[in-house]
Amino acid sequence: MNILTAKYKEEKLKNNKISFIGFGLKLLVGAWRMLLAKWYLKNCTSLGKYVSVNGRPKLENLGKIHLADEVRVWSKIIKAKLYTGPNGTLTVGKNSRINGAHIDAQQSIIIGENVRIAPYTIILDSDFHSLKDHFSDGESKPIVIEDNVWLATRCTILKGVTIGENSVVATGAIVTKDVPANCVVAGIPAEVIKKI
Repeated sequence: MNILTAKYKEEKLKNNKISFIGFGLKLLVGAWRMLLAKWYLKNCTSLGKYVSVNGRPKLENLGKIHLADEVRVWSKIIKAKLYTGPNGTLTVGKNSRINGAHIDAQQSIIIGENVRIAPYTIILDSDFHSLKDHFSDGESKPIVIEDNVWLATRCTILKGVTIGENSVVATGAIVTKDVPANCVVAGIPAEVIKKI
């Protein structure tokens, strides 16, 4: 009961209009979303504590998918899609949120803690098809998205990229090279437009 009271006080600081009944309903919705996550994400290799969903994501795990504690996979605006190939690993850090993004790991995609990924974002670590022979597999290179990154709507992250801690990728940007920490990138191809 002490934990519930503490959580209620914490919630009251964020929203002073919430009643204890409203808080209780919010807890029930959260519990339902965590229960659904156990079912919808059952093909993940590992699920941390308090992983939740909002809507049903599409998931195809031929490799490994690891979701840490408190990861949220939202499919409210558009269905989130998580894929791994036979040699692919997708790792998502604590308290990160994936909202309607398409992520495909043929080799390795590592997403840090507290990362926010907006709808229609695409993250691909592979070309899928060779440039010279379109019927052959393309090149794959790992992607690393460090802690506290925000990927805005409709951005695209391509193979071999590292996005530094605390950075923001603007709406519609296509990231083809590494992004330094603490900056905003925008454009096609993405370039640094601001330091944070």
